[in-house]
Amino acid sequence: MLLALVAALLPMLAATVLTAPAAAARELVGESGRESARDAAVPAAALTEVTNFGTNPSNLRMYVYVPESVTPNPAVVVAVHWCTGSGPDMYNGTEYDTLADQYGFIVLYPSVTRSSKCFDVSSPQALRRGGGSDPVGIKSMIDWVTRTYDADTGRVFATGVSSGAMMTNVLLGVYPDVFAAGAAFSGVPFACFATTDGSEWNSNCSGGTLTRTPKEWGDLVRGAYPGYTGPRPRMQIWHGTEDDVLRYPNFGEQIKQWTNVHGVSQTPTATDTPQSGWTRTRYGGTGDRASVEAISLQGVGHNLYAHGMASRVLTFFGLDGSGPAPQPQPGACKVTSTVNAWTTGLTASVTLTNTGTTTVNGWKLGFTLPAGQTVTGGWGATYAPSSGSVTATNVSYNGTIAPGASVSIGYQASHGGNSAAPAAFTLNGTACKAG
Repeated sequence: MLLALVAALLPMLAATVLTAPAAAARELVGESGRESARDAAVPAAALTEVTNFGTNPSNLRMYVYVPESVTPNPAVVVAVHWCTGSGPDMYNGTEYDTLADQYGFIVLYPSVTRSSKCFDVSSPQALRRGGGSDPVGIKSMIDWVTRTYDADTGRVFATGVSSGAMMTNVLLGVYPDVFAAGAAFSGVPFACFATTDGSEWNSNCSGGTLTRTPKEWGDLVRGAYPGYTGPRPRMQIWHGTEDDVLRYPNFGEQIKQWTNVHGVSQTPTATDTPQSGWTRTRYGGTGDRASVEAISLQGVGHNLYAHGMASRVLTFFGLDGSGPAPQPQPGACKVTSTVNAWTTGLTASVTLTNTGTTTVNGWKLGFTLPAGQTVTGGWGATYAPSSGSVTATNVSYNGTIAPGASVSIGYQASHGGNSAAPAAFTLNGTACKAG
Protein backbone atom coordinates (compact mmCIF):
# COMPACT_ATOMS: atom_id res chain seq x y z
CA MET A 1 0.00 0.00 0.00
CA LEU A 2 2.88 2.38 0.71
CA LEU A 3 4.16 1.61 -2.77
CA ALA A 4 0.71 2.48 -4.09
CA LEU A 5 0.93 5.93 -2.51
CA VAL A 6 4.41 6.42 -3.95
CA ALA A 7 3.21 5.32 -7.39
CA ALA A 8 0.23 7.64 -7.24
CA LEU A 9 2.45 10.62 -6.53
CA LEU A 10 5.15 9.92 -9.11
CA PRO A 11 3.27 11.85 -11.83
CA MET A 12 3.22 14.93 -9.62
CA LEU A 13 6.93 14.57 -8.90
CA ALA A 14 7.72 14.01 -12.57
CA ALA A 15 5.77 17.08 -13.59
CA THR A 16 7.61 19.10 -11.00
CA VAL A 17 11.02 17.96 -12.23
CA LEU A 18 10.13 18.69 -15.85
CA THR A 19 8.52 22.08 -15.43
CA ALA A 20 10.00 23.78 -12.38
CA PRO A 21 13.23 25.77 -12.23
CA ALA A 22 16.10 24.43 -10.19
CA ALA A 23 16.22 25.63 -6.63
CA ALA A 24 19.13 27.74 -5.50
CA ALA A 25 20.27 26.56 -2.08
CA ARG A 26 23.02 27.39 0.36
CA GLU A 27 23.76 25.69 3.66
CA LEU A 28 23.97 27.81 6.79
CA VAL A 29 24.51 26.96 10.41
CA GLY A 30 21.76 28.41 12.60
CA GLU A 31 22.72 29.57 16.09
CA SER A 32 20.72 30.19 19.23
CA GLY A 33 20.11 33.74 20.40
CA ARG A 34 18.41 36.59 18.61
CA GLU A 35 21.46 38.58 17.50
CA SER A 36 23.52 35.59 16.28
CA ALA A 37 20.50 34.27 14.39
CA ARG A 38 20.08 37.61 12.63
CA ASP A 39 23.72 37.45 11.60
CA ALA A 40 22.98 34.07 9.95
CA ALA A 41 19.92 35.30 8.04
CA VAL A 42 19.48 33.62 4.68
CA PRO A 43 19.81 35.31 1.28
CA ALA A 44 16.61 36.91 0.03
CA ALA A 45 14.57 35.42 -2.84
CA ALA A 46 16.47 32.10 -2.92
CA LEU A 47 15.56 28.71 -1.52
CA THR A 48 18.15 28.12 1.19
CA GLU A 49 18.94 25.16 3.39
CA VAL A 50 19.51 25.83 7.08
CA THR A 51 21.31 23.28 9.25
CA ASN A 52 21.68 22.95 13.02
CA PHE A 53 18.39 24.77 13.49
CA GLY A 54 17.51 23.03 16.74
CA THR A 55 16.18 19.76 18.12
CA ASN A 56 15.64 17.41 15.19
CA PRO A 57 15.05 13.81 16.31
CA SER A 58 14.13 12.43 12.88
CA ASN A 59 16.87 14.14 10.88
CA LEU A 60 14.64 16.36 8.78
CA ARG A 61 16.18 18.92 6.45
CA MET A 62 15.05 22.54 6.58
CA TYR A 63 14.64 24.81 3.57
CA VAL A 64 13.44 28.39 3.82
CA TYR A 65 12.37 31.08 1.38
CA VAL A 66 12.54 34.72 2.48
CA PRO A 67 11.27 37.25 -0.08
CA GLU A 68 13.08 40.50 -0.71
CA SER A 69 9.89 42.25 0.37
CA VAL A 70 9.64 40.43 3.71
CA THR A 71 7.47 42.44 6.08
CA PRO A 72 8.32 43.38 9.66
CA ASN A 73 7.15 40.62 12.01
CA PRO A 74 6.26 38.42 9.04
CA ALA A 75 3.82 35.53 8.96
CA VAL A 76 5.22 32.03 8.42
CA VAL A 77 3.77 29.35 6.13
CA VAL A 78 5.02 25.78 6.59
CA ALA A 79 4.59 23.96 3.24
CA VAL A 80 4.86 20.19 3.66
CA HIS A 81 5.65 17.88 0.74
CA TRP A 82 4.10 14.60 -0.42
CA CYS A 83 5.57 11.08 -0.28
CA THR A 84 8.57 10.68 -2.62
CA GLY A 85 8.95 14.45 -2.55
CA SER A 86 11.23 16.90 -0.77
CA GLY A 87 11.31 20.45 0.42
CA PRO A 88 12.76 21.68 -2.91
CA ASP A 89 10.07 19.71 -4.77
CA MET A 90 7.37 21.46 -2.75
CA TYR A 91 9.07 24.78 -3.50
CA ASN A 92 9.16 24.05 -7.22
CA GLY A 93 5.72 22.45 -7.43
CA THR A 94 3.69 25.12 -5.66
CA GLU A 95 3.47 28.91 -5.88
CA TYR A 96 3.92 29.83 -2.21
CA ASP A 97 7.27 31.48 -2.94
CA THR A 98 5.81 33.81 -5.57
CA LEU A 99 2.90 34.61 -3.26
CA ALA A 100 5.44 35.33 -0.52
CA ASP A 101 7.07 37.83 -2.90
CA GLN A 102 3.67 39.51 -3.19
CA TYR A 103 2.58 39.47 0.45
CA GLY A 104 5.84 39.42 2.42
CA PHE A 105 5.56 36.23 4.47
CA ILE A 106 8.25 33.54 4.94
CA VAL A 107 7.88 29.97 3.67
CA LEU A 108 9.37 26.92 5.42
CA TYR A 109 9.80 23.66 3.48
CA PRO A 110 10.55 20.66 5.76
CA SER A 111 12.13 17.74 3.94
CA VAL A 112 12.13 14.04 4.92
CA THR A 113 15.32 11.98 4.79
CA ARG A 114 13.88 8.51 5.62
CA SER A 115 13.79 6.11 2.68
CA SER A 116 10.03 6.35 2.07
CA LYS A 117 10.22 10.15 1.87
CA CYS A 118 6.90 10.14 3.76
CA PHE A 119 6.31 12.12 6.96
CA ASP A 120 5.75 10.24 10.20
CA VAL A 121 2.05 10.61 10.94
CA SER A 122 1.56 7.20 12.51
CA SER A 123 3.97 6.62 15.41
CA PRO A 124 3.01 7.31 19.03
CA GLN A 125 5.93 9.75 19.18
CA ALA A 126 4.54 11.84 16.33
CA LEU A 127 1.03 12.00 17.75
CA ARG A 128 1.74 13.65 21.08
CA ARG A 129 3.18 17.02 21.91
CA GLY A 130 6.94 16.89 22.37
CA GLY A 131 6.94 13.14 21.75
CA GLY A 132 9.69 13.27 19.18
CA SER A 133 9.85 12.52 15.45
CA ASP A 134 8.93 14.95 12.69
CA PRO A 135 6.67 17.45 14.52
CA VAL A 136 9.46 18.33 16.95
CA GLY A 137 11.87 19.06 14.11
CA ILE A 138 9.33 21.22 12.30
CA LYS A 139 8.65 23.14 15.50
CA SER A 140 12.41 23.79 15.77
CA MET A 141 12.39 25.21 12.24
CA ILE A 142 9.59 27.59 13.19
CA ASP A 143 11.50 28.66 16.29
CA TRP A 144 14.56 29.40 14.15
CA VAL A 145 12.57 31.63 11.84
CA THR A 146 10.89 33.35 14.79
CA ARG A 147 14.26 34.16 16.35
CA THR A 148 15.84 35.24 13.10
CA TYR A 149 13.12 37.42 11.64
CA ASP A 150 11.00 38.35 14.68
CA ALA A 151 8.19 36.45 13.00
CA ASP A 152 4.64 36.93 14.24
CA THR A 153 3.95 33.90 16.45
CA GLY A 154 0.23 34.55 16.05
CA ARG A 155 0.46 34.05 12.28
CA VAL A 156 2.09 30.66 11.75
CA PHE A 157 0.29 28.37 9.29
CA ALA A 158 0.70 24.88 7.82
CA THR A 159 -0.31 23.41 4.49
CA GLY A 160 0.54 20.17 2.76
CA VAL A 161 -0.26 17.67 0.03
CA SER A 162 -1.00 13.96 0.70
CA SER A 163 1.60 12.94 3.30
CA GLY A 164 2.07 16.66 3.89
CA ALA A 165 -1.68 17.04 4.36
CA MET A 166 -1.63 14.29 6.96
CA MET A 167 1.26 16.06 8.67
CA THR A 168 -0.74 19.32 8.57
CA ASN A 169 -3.46 17.58 10.58
CA VAL A 170 -0.82 16.25 12.98
CA LEU A 171 0.88 19.62 13.46
CA LEU A 172 -2.39 21.36 14.26
CA GLY A 173 -3.20 18.60 16.74
CA VAL A 174 0.06 18.50 18.67
CA TYR A 175 0.85 22.23 18.48
CA PRO A 176 -2.50 24.08 18.72
CA ASP A 177 -0.73 26.96 20.43
CA VAL A 178 1.70 27.39 17.53
CA PHE A 179 -0.53 27.33 14.43
CA ALA A 180 -3.32 29.75 13.59
CA ALA A 181 -4.71 27.65 10.72
CA GLY A 182 -3.93 24.84 8.31
CA ALA A 183 -4.89 23.66 4.81
CA ALA A 184 -4.79 19.95 3.95
CA PHE A 185 -4.91 18.66 0.35
CA SER A 186 -5.85 14.95 0.13
CA GLY A 187 -5.19 14.05 3.74
CA VAL A 188 -6.71 12.10 6.62
CA PRO A 189 -7.80 13.06 10.16
CA PHE A 190 -5.36 13.44 13.01
CA ALA A 191 -4.36 9.98 14.34
CA CYS A 192 -6.23 8.15 11.56
CA PHE A 193 -2.92 6.63 10.41
CA ALA A 194 -1.86 5.68 13.94
CA THR A 195 0.01 2.39 14.28
CA THR A 196 1.94 0.74 17.11
CA ASP A 197 3.96 -1.85 15.15
CA GLY A 198 6.38 0.54 13.48
CA SER A 199 4.52 0.46 10.18
CA GLU A 200 4.07 3.71 8.25
CA TRP A 201 0.84 2.49 6.64
CA ASN A 202 -2.70 2.04 7.96
CA SER A 203 -4.89 0.34 5.35
CA ASN A 204 -8.14 0.91 7.23
CA CYS A 205 -7.51 4.63 7.25
CA SER A 206 -6.25 4.91 3.68
CA GLY A 207 -9.17 2.83 2.46
CA GLY A 208 -11.70 5.07 4.13
CA THR A 209 -13.13 2.35 6.35
CA LEU A 210 -11.93 3.85 9.63
CA THR A 211 -14.83 5.91 10.93
CA ARG A 212 -15.44 7.43 14.35
CA THR A 213 -17.93 9.74 15.99
CA PRO A 214 -17.08 13.46 15.98
CA LYS A 215 -16.34 13.29 19.71
CA GLU A 216 -14.04 10.29 19.29
CA TRP A 217 -12.09 12.11 16.59
CA GLY A 218 -12.03 15.29 18.67
CA ASP A 219 -10.81 13.42 21.73
CA LEU A 220 -7.81 12.16 19.76
CA VAL A 221 -6.80 15.74 18.99
CA ARG A 222 -7.39 16.88 22.57
CA GLY A 223 -5.39 13.92 23.87
CA ALA A 224 -2.30 15.01 21.92
CA TYR A 225 -1.82 17.93 24.32
CA PRO A 226 -3.56 17.00 27.58
CA GLY A 227 -4.72 19.92 29.67
CA TYR A 228 -4.60 22.46 26.85
CA THR A 229 -7.64 24.76 26.95
CA GLY A 230 -6.58 27.52 24.59
CA PRO A 231 -7.75 28.37 21.08
CA ARG A 232 -7.58 25.83 18.28
CA PRO A 233 -6.31 26.40 14.73
CA ARG A 234 -8.82 26.76 11.91
CA MET A 235 -8.75 24.06 9.23
CA GLN A 236 -9.29 24.08 5.47
CA ILE A 237 -9.82 20.62 3.92
CA TRP A 238 -9.52 19.67 0.23
CA HIS A 239 -10.37 16.24 -1.25
CA GLY A 240 -11.27 14.67 -4.58
CA THR A 241 -14.23 12.32 -4.78
CA GLU A 242 -12.23 9.81 -6.86
CA ASP A 243 -9.17 9.65 -4.61
CA ASP A 244 -8.00 6.04 -4.83
CA VAL A 245 -5.02 6.41 -2.47
CA LEU A 246 -6.53 8.13 0.57
CA ARG A 247 -10.20 7.43 -0.05
CA TYR A 248 -12.87 10.12 -0.08
CA PRO A 249 -14.54 9.12 3.24
CA ASN A 250 -11.50 10.67 4.94
CA PHE A 251 -12.84 14.05 3.80
CA GLY A 252 -15.97 13.66 5.91
CA GLU A 253 -14.05 12.23 8.85
CA GLN A 254 -11.79 15.30 8.91
CA ILE A 255 -14.87 17.55 8.91
CA LYS A 256 -16.28 15.59 11.85
CA GLN A 257 -13.01 15.89 13.74
CA TRP A 258 -12.31 19.59 13.33
CA THR A 259 -15.90 20.77 13.81
CA ASN A 260 -15.92 18.86 17.08
CA VAL A 261 -12.57 20.32 18.11
CA HIS A 262 -13.98 23.80 17.51
CA GLY A 263 -17.29 23.00 19.15
CA VAL A 264 -19.34 24.00 16.09
CA SER A 265 -22.18 22.24 14.31
CA GLN A 266 -21.55 19.72 11.54
CA THR A 267 -24.34 21.44 9.63
CA PRO A 268 -22.77 23.92 7.22
CA THR A 269 -23.37 27.59 7.88
CA ALA A 270 -22.73 28.28 4.20
CA THR A 271 -22.49 26.22 0.99
CA ASP A 272 -21.40 27.43 -2.43
CA THR A 273 -19.67 26.46 -5.68
CA PRO A 274 -16.57 28.64 -6.11
CA GLN A 275 -15.64 26.75 -9.28
CA SER A 276 -17.36 24.22 -11.54
CA GLY A 277 -17.27 20.78 -9.91
CA TRP A 278 -16.34 22.19 -6.50
CA THR A 279 -18.59 22.21 -3.47
CA ARG A 280 -17.43 24.37 -0.56
CA THR A 281 -19.00 24.11 2.87
CA ARG A 282 -18.19 26.30 5.86
CA TYR A 283 -18.74 25.55 9.54
CA GLY A 284 -18.80 27.91 12.50
CA GLY A 285 -18.88 30.95 10.23
CA THR A 286 -19.96 32.07 6.79
CA GLY A 287 -16.92 34.07 5.66
CA ASP A 288 -13.37 33.35 4.60
CA ARG A 289 -12.28 32.85 8.24
CA ALA A 290 -14.76 30.14 9.21
CA SER A 291 -13.54 27.65 11.82
CA VAL A 292 -13.63 24.86 9.23
CA GLU A 293 -13.81 25.15 5.45
CA ALA A 294 -14.12 22.06 3.25
CA ILE A 295 -13.81 21.87 -0.55
CA SER A 296 -14.93 18.71 -2.35
CA LEU A 297 -13.78 18.27 -5.97
CA GLN A 298 -16.14 16.12 -8.02
CA GLY A 299 -14.47 13.47 -10.20
CA VAL A 300 -10.94 14.42 -9.12
CA GLY A 301 -8.37 11.89 -7.92
CA HIS A 302 -5.58 11.97 -5.37
CA ASN A 303 -3.32 14.46 -7.16
CA LEU A 304 -5.79 17.33 -6.90
CA TYR A 305 -3.45 20.24 -6.16
CA ALA A 306 -3.41 22.73 -9.04
CA HIS A 307 -2.10 26.22 -9.70
CA GLY A 308 -4.31 28.85 -8.12
CA MET A 309 -5.31 26.81 -5.09
CA ALA A 310 -2.54 28.35 -2.98
CA SER A 311 -4.20 31.74 -3.40
CA ARG A 312 -7.38 30.29 -1.90
CA VAL A 313 -5.32 28.95 0.97
CA LEU A 314 -3.94 32.43 1.63
CA THR A 315 -7.45 33.85 1.64
CA PHE A 316 -8.42 31.34 4.32
CA PHE A 317 -5.25 32.14 6.27
CA GLY A 318 -5.89 35.89 5.95
CA LEU A 319 -2.54 36.55 4.26
CA ASP A 320 -3.74 37.93 0.93
CA GLY A 321 -4.30 41.52 2.04
CA SER A 322 -2.04 44.53 2.36
CA GLY A 323 -0.79 43.96 5.87
CA PRO A 324 -1.99 41.71 8.66
CA ALA A 325 -5.71 40.99 8.78
CA PRO A 326 -7.46 41.02 12.15
CA GLN A 327 -6.27 37.86 13.89
CA PRO A 328 -8.20 37.02 17.07
CA GLN A 329 -7.47 33.74 18.76
CA PRO A 330 -9.86 31.09 17.43
CA GLY A 331 -12.65 30.59 19.92
CA ALA A 332 -11.30 33.33 22.22
CA CYS A 333 -14.50 35.36 22.22
CA LYS A 334 -17.91 35.39 23.83
CA VAL A 335 -21.10 37.08 22.67
CA THR A 336 -24.28 37.78 24.60
CA SER A 337 -27.39 39.24 22.98
CA THR A 338 -30.80 40.36 24.15
CA VAL A 339 -33.84 41.38 22.14
CA ASN A 340 -36.72 43.71 22.96
CA ALA A 341 -39.50 43.21 20.41
CA TRP A 342 -42.88 44.65 19.47
CA THR A 343 -45.41 43.74 16.80
CA THR A 344 -43.31 44.48 13.72
CA GLY A 345 -39.93 45.53 15.06
CA LEU A 346 -37.18 44.93 17.60
CA THR A 347 -34.00 46.27 19.10
CA ALA A 348 -31.07 43.97 19.82
CA SER A 349 -28.22 44.65 22.26
CA VAL A 350 -25.02 42.70 21.65
CA THR A 351 -21.93 42.46 23.89
CA LEU A 352 -18.70 41.09 22.43
CA THR A 353 -16.02 40.00 24.92
CA ASN A 354 -12.39 39.17 24.09
CA THR A 355 -11.72 36.05 26.19
CA GLY A 356 -8.25 35.52 24.73
CA THR A 357 -4.83 36.66 25.86
CA THR A 358 -4.01 39.03 22.99
CA THR A 359 -5.59 42.30 21.91
CA VAL A 360 -8.02 42.28 18.99
CA ASN A 361 -7.14 45.10 16.61
CA GLY A 362 -10.02 45.52 14.19
CA TRP A 363 -13.07 43.27 14.27
CA LYS A 364 -15.93 42.00 12.17
CA LEU A 365 -18.79 40.30 14.00
CA GLY A 366 -20.76 37.94 11.77
CA PHE A 367 -24.25 36.58 12.42
CA THR A 368 -27.31 35.41 10.51
CA LEU A 369 -30.63 37.13 11.08
CA PRO A 370 -33.71 34.90 11.32
CA ALA A 371 -35.88 34.88 8.21
CA GLY A 372 -38.01 38.00 7.89
CA GLN A 373 -35.72 40.31 9.87
CA THR A 374 -34.13 43.39 8.27
CA VAL A 375 -31.75 45.81 9.95
CA THR A 376 -33.09 49.37 9.77
CA GLY A 377 -30.44 51.08 11.91
CA GLY A 378 -27.65 50.43 14.38
CA TRP A 379 -25.04 51.82 16.73
CA GLY A 380 -21.48 50.91 17.68
CA ALA A 381 -20.81 49.32 14.27
CA THR A 382 -21.66 49.45 10.58
CA TYR A 383 -24.01 46.70 9.39
CA ALA A 384 -24.09 45.09 5.93
CA PRO A 385 -26.07 43.67 4.30
CA SER A 386 -29.34 44.47 6.06
CA SER A 387 -30.67 40.89 6.08
CA GLY A 388 -29.45 37.30 5.88
CA SER A 389 -25.77 36.88 6.78
CA VAL A 390 -24.86 40.23 8.35
CA THR A 391 -21.42 41.59 9.25
CA ALA A 392 -21.07 44.25 11.93
CA THR A 393 -17.75 46.10 11.48
CA ASN A 394 -16.13 48.17 14.18
CA VAL A 395 -16.17 51.95 14.03
CA SER A 396 -13.16 54.16 14.73
CA TYR A 397 -13.56 54.41 18.49
CA ASN A 398 -14.06 50.73 19.40
CA GLY A 399 -11.86 48.72 17.05
CA THR A 400 -9.45 47.61 19.78
CA ILE A 401 -10.57 45.08 22.40
CA ALA A 402 -8.03 44.25 25.11
CA PRO A 403 -7.96 40.78 26.71
CA GLY A 404 -10.92 40.50 29.06
CA ALA A 405 -12.52 43.68 27.71
CA SER A 406 -15.91 44.02 26.01
CA VAL A 407 -17.62 46.22 23.47
CA SER A 408 -21.37 46.77 23.26
CA ILE A 409 -23.24 47.39 20.01
CA GLY A 410 -26.83 47.11 18.84
CA TYR A 411 -29.25 47.37 15.99
CA GLN A 412 -32.90 47.98 15.22
CA ALA A 413 -34.72 45.66 12.85
CA SER A 414 -38.13 44.97 11.40
CA HIS A 415 -39.51 41.45 11.50
CA GLY A 416 -42.33 39.41 10.05
CA GLY A 417 -43.17 37.48 13.17
CA ASN A 418 -39.85 35.92 14.18
CA SER A 419 -38.17 38.28 16.65
CA ALA A 420 -35.50 35.87 17.90
CA ALA A 421 -31.87 36.85 18.37
CA PRO A 422 -29.19 35.35 16.07
CA ALA A 423 -28.24 31.83 17.16
CA ALA A 424 -24.49 32.11 16.55
CA PHE A 425 -21.76 34.70 16.09
CA THR A 426 -18.28 34.75 14.57
CA LEU A 427 -15.42 37.14 15.28
CA ASN A 428 -13.37 37.69 12.11
CA GLY A 429 -14.69 34.39 10.79
CA THR A 430 -14.10 32.38 13.97
CA ALA A 431 -16.97 31.03 16.03
CA CYS A 432 -17.56 32.68 19.42
CA LYS A 433 -19.03 31.15 22.50
CA ALA A 434 -22.61 32.33 22.90
CA GLY A 435 -24.43 33.16 26.12
